[in-house]
Amino acid sequence: MPHPTWTALSWLNEPSWTVRDDALIVQTSERTDFWRETHYGFIRDSGHVLHTPPMQEFTAQVRVRGRYEALYDQAGLMLRADPACWVKTGVEYVSQQQLSAVVTREYSDWNVCPAGMPEHVDLRMTRRGDAVSIQTRLPGLDWQLLRLTYFPPERPAVVGVYACSPERGGFEVTFEDFRLGEPDASKPY
Repeated sequence: MPHPTWTALSWLNEPSWTVRDDALIVQTSERTDFWRETHYGFIRDSGHVLHTPPMQEFTAQVRVRGRYEALYDQAGLMLRADPACWVKTGVEYVSQQQLSAVVTREYSDWNVCPAGMPEHVDLRMTRRGDAVSIQTRLPGLDWQLLRLTYFPPERPAVVGVYACSPERGGFEVTFEDFRLGEPDASKPY
């Protein structure tokens, strides 16, 4: 898979950021998040996303390292058609690092899986046809399926890395080895 240059991508809600040794280092703004309605009754569309132009099918992959300290500190990959149709996956801090996925089609749903406190997490998202598969890899382990979900195939959407910190500002996260290419033809399970 090719490795796009960080500076060739575009920001939604640009944070403080820098590039060092091909790694993107982001510091989140205060009280940033992506969420719609479910359980909490609010809409948030203030998180940071560095993204491509709209795409139909792809596989995107990235390594994420963060200083997860406050509730809901989060970072990973995001697919976004518009403010009411998107998927985000990554690591989210809820007492510990959790592998997380949120699928939003008007309303958000959320799933998490405890990850302990790994040094980094690798994430892979593949969009093919009407499906998005989300895979994660912890250090020393193989890729695991976290979620397979529907995404409207006719909707062009941007893809990229995202970071949020709903309870604070200044969450620092490093993205390394971002790759983007043709959709992986292998089954996600």
